[in-house]
Amino acid sequence: MQFGGAMFFTDYSMSAMELARALEERGFESVWAPEHSHIPLSRKTPFPGGGDVPKQYYDAMDPFVVLAAASQVTKTIKLGTGVLLVQQRDAIQTAKLVASIDQVSQGRFLFGVGGGWNQDEMENHGTVYASRFKRMRESIEAMKEIWTKSEAEYHGEFVHFDPMIARPKPVHKPHPPIHVGGAFPHGARRAIRYGDGWIPTAGRGDIAEVLPKFRDMAREAGRDPAAIEISLFGLGEDLDRVKRFADMGVARVVPMFPPEKADTVLPIIDRWT
Repeated sequence: MQFGGAMFFTDYSMSAMELARALEERGFESVWAPEHSHIPLSRKTPFPGGGDVPKQYYDAMDPFVVLAAASQVTKTIKLGTGVLLVQQRDAIQTAKLVASIDQVSQGRFLFGVGGGWNQDEMENHGTVYASRFKRMRESIEAMKEIWTKSEAEYHGEFVHFDPMIARPKPVHKPHPPIHVGGAFPHGARRAIRYGDGWIPTAGRGDIAEVLPKFRDMAREAGRDPAAIEISLFGLGEDLDRVKRFADMGVARVVPMFPPEKADTVLPIIDRWT
């Protein structure tokens, strides 16, 4: 099992450079940055965690910017989006961003993606909430074409382009690993269809119960379950639970650290270490 760390990077938190260095020095495998472009004041969908949307959701910096900065002060730690809201981004431009950060980090990028929960946010980007998952799938399929073909084209309902050339290509071949966030069974099904990994959240549902079902689902779809990494986000400081998940074949545990300065965050990291 590998260990990562995630944080909403803001102008009042540890910087991504500071956190990435601290994690790398302590043997962590990866650092992850979530995404929200903005938070509308209207609320068609409730916050999944209940109550008000936390302040850091409004304040999050762009994940590509902070992870690219972190890549330049580290050597081995992997850099992941946890998760990028691809359904509200342009697919061609996002493919360029992914390839570029994979180049500047020398192949260390992990592409975590998700369909999102905030209907108001995605509608501001012109994305229809009801069809967001189909748009996400088409975006991923189109990006794979761009990353792997010298001349790429894609023709979908939401993403459509004629033959074109887009470079650079990613360092990681055929492309950076795609980790699909979402709950069981629908998020798991999307991960099996077009992902290299699945990101469930520890606080939503009984992960121990659904892991065997996930593996059965993968086999039924003709995928090798061992080839789909499971990265468990949001797990608290519970050593026994971590050990149980390691025994069950979870590939990675990623705690979410508070968006605070080093004097608050480093003691938490040291307990995980």
